[in-house]
Amino acid sequence: MRKFVINVNGNRYEVEVEEVGGSVSAAQPAAAPVQAAPAEPARPVQKAETPAAPKPAVNASAPEGAVKITAPMPGTILDIVVKPGDEVKRGDILLILEAMKMENEIVSPQDGVIASVNTLKGESVNSGDLLVSING
Repeated sequence: MRKFVINVNGNRYEVEVEEVGGSVSAAQPAAAPVQAAPAEPARPVQKAETPAAPKPAVNASAPEGAVKITAPMPGTILDIVVKPGDEVKRGDILLILEAMKMENEIVSPQDGVIASVNTLKGESVNSGDLLVSING
């Protein structure tokens, strides 16, 4: 057995390691005894989350001729303000996308009618994913 002192995040630990195969050289000095740090309490093992129920299918394409509004960055949909059939004006908020701990308002680039909403509240989206389509 060999004893070592290991520092982890500012905490000192004295550990004993069994050397397998080979002999310990007599020229090596013995480690000075160190007061062992109190052992950390065992952390409970976290159970893996059970898979959530499948989400309803979302139309991944926009109607022909519609203006496509895509995610400018990866994030999570916090709120969807519009639904298909709603009339919107240029600058109206369509949905709120959380990215990097910031809430980003996704606004309408033009006047029109919402043709489709292609995402769900709470869903994670990647940059370029279709969010909403608008008929002008």
